Amino acid sequence: MAETPEELARRLEDLEVRYVFQEDQIRQLDEVIQEQAACISNLQREIQALREQYKQESDDQAPMEEQVPPHY
Repeated sequence: MAETPEELARRLEDLEVRYVFQEDQIRQLDEVIQEQAACISNLQREIQALREQYKQESDDQAPMEEQVPPHY
């Protein structure tokens, strides 16, 4: 059974609407992914800075054998 030109036009319009909706969804998802990537990069830099700070602080301390207990 052949479709009429009106039915084909309606189906084509439905497909175009779906396409536009999907394009918008993809754009929104891309924005979220970019925000998350930036957040992850910031967190990685902060972790690295904390590791370096911890390493410097632990290097500055005397060995455990030479440290005076806190009650002295």
